[in-house]
Amino acid sequence: MNISLNPLNNKTKTNWRKGKQPLMPAKASAILPQGYNLYPHQSIGQGKIYNGYESLANWIAGCKYVAIDGYIGVFWDEVRDYLETEFTKMQLSVCWIESSEYLKSPDEIEELVKPYLGTPGSVWGKRTDLNLADFYDFEQITANAEYDVTIVIGIGASLITTDAHIVYLDLPKNELQLRMRAGTAINLGTNKPDINSEMYKRFYFVDWVVLNEYKKHILNKIAVVADAQWNETINWMPAKYFNEALHNISQTDFRVRPWFEPGAWGGQWMKERIEGLNKDDVNLAWSFELIVPENGLVFESDSNLLEVSFDFLMFQERDAVLGDFAEKFGDEFPIRFDFLDTWDGGNLSIQCHPKLKYIQEQFGERITQDETYYILDCQQDANVYLGFQDNIDPVEFKEQLENSQKNGVKLDITQYVQSHEASKHDLFLIPNGTVHSAGAGNLVLEISATPYIFTFKMYDWLRLDLNGEPRAINIDHAFNNLNFERKGQKVTDELISKQNSIQKGADWEIIHVPTHADHFYDVHRLEFDSSITVETKGSCHVLMMVEGTELVVKANNGTETVYRYAETFVVPAAAKSYTLINKGTVRAKVVKAFLKA
Repeated sequence: MNISLNPLNNKTKTNWRKGKQPLMPAKASAILPQGYNLYPHQSIGQGKIYNGYESLANWIAGCKYVAIDGYIGVFWDEVRDYLETEFTKMQLSVCWIESSEYLKSPDEIEELVKPYLGTPGSVWGKRTDLNLADFYDFEQITANAEYDVTIVIGIGASLITTDAHIVYLDLPKNELQLRMRAGTAINLGTNKPDINSEMYKRFYFVDWVVLNEYKKHILNKIAVVADAQWNETINWMPAKYFNEALHNISQTDFRVRPWFEPGAWGGQWMKERIEGLNKDDVNLAWSFELIVPENGLVFESDSNLLEVSFDFLMFQERDAVLGDFAEKFGDEFPIRFDFLDTWDGGNLSIQCHPKLKYIQEQFGERITQDETYYILDCQQDANVYLGFQDNIDPVEFKEQLENSQKNGVKLDITQYVQSHEASKHDLFLIPNGTVHSAGAGNLVLEISATPYIFTFKMYDWLRLDLNGEPRAINIDHAFNNLNFERKGQKVTDELISKQNSIQKGADWEIIHVPTHADHFYDVHRLEFDSSITVETKGSCHVLMMVEGTELVVKANNGTETVYRYAETFVVPAAAKSYTLINKGTVRAKVVKAFLKA
């Protein structure tokens, strides 16, 4: 079966990614100084990351047999063309073999993945238990002695090679999705684009699952790791330096690269306050501050930047990152931070999230979407919808929701759902099954368990999405999960965090911002004028400066890193202790989420 490595030739195309957020520069020297850092990176010393296809071709030339493997969305044809140009200059004869020639047919693969994709048009599927090898009819290939170098290229290249040097090309998830929207990246084993929602569902429940497990399987065999997010160049790193870099950041603080998305209810807070974002976006609804299934880690050497997916760190260093909780959560990083921006925007949908058993049985996830809303900033009269009114009638509520969906009837949602005034530093607790929504006028720091797409919308204010299409409503899923006992006074008593001081010094204080009993994470707010020292006590910590301008984290190993207001950073359990030093003129306030003992 011969399928092109990439069905579109992107080398001459200008519209190879669709989105208004800029591409990360390949060089750190191209990043303009700013406040909030859009491109945080970990410097790893000189001579460890190399730039360009010429340097990569020179490395490959020293090998007889190479597998150029990697992630979905890589422009394989371009990689081959650029390398072939360099090999021609070197007068090197190369035997090229495409791994895609060994893929099963698109029809066979469609049948293979169909059980994991739910019904067409549905938002969710079920996490697959397939392996990458299931997509191929292959036999082991050996080097062709008639050529200077034999190169097997494409997804799964190392599946069909014996003793080849593996070059692994990674691609950030945000760039993959921008390519998907442009029609230049498609699902594994298909030969044409589908609508975006169906491609994303297939990525989430099948392709990413299969390729992440495969990546973990070959991790210790990889000789070179490369970043393929640019269209005309590549940055790469030998595995020995890469493994050292992963180990080093597992012992100290770090920050992932955030990315941003507009949405139907999106606001203007991030656009107005974060330099470097594209102001032409109609709004920004989300910031993926730390949603690690889709965030990357960026390393720097000699100004060359190289981004890899966060799961590399968990595959190699999960014990150091998660400490006492590594066995419980495995390779999954359990806490996420993200922004929901409704400042001068709209209300989120009225929604809930699945119960643990439901998400496990229906969607194949291990943990469920237990959330909290921390109010980082808000406008006057901002609110949060949370919990039911005391007189809630589930039958009537469902009938009204269904009538609204069918006939476009506007609801007075506060007849059924409570509205609570929002103030800075409030924490609203949203364990699974709780009806909720962030009202307009907020910048919400969502502190949550990691799952992030399992939102059952019941009412969406009769609005359309940014493409003019109705947003999916999931009333039946919601009513399979709603907890109607979270109503009346119980909502105020149990779902709005009652904050209290638990430790105090001369110029510092620790405020406990307790979560719900169902949450497996807890929250502290560290308030200090000069500095405060914190012990990890066997848990990773996820932190953000929620008041102040700038701080320095002095790690136990002596490293010092600057973080600014609204930037998320992580301190692994293995760091053991760290000191936060306030560099501003007002009292610093830092939110810290950590795993409950």
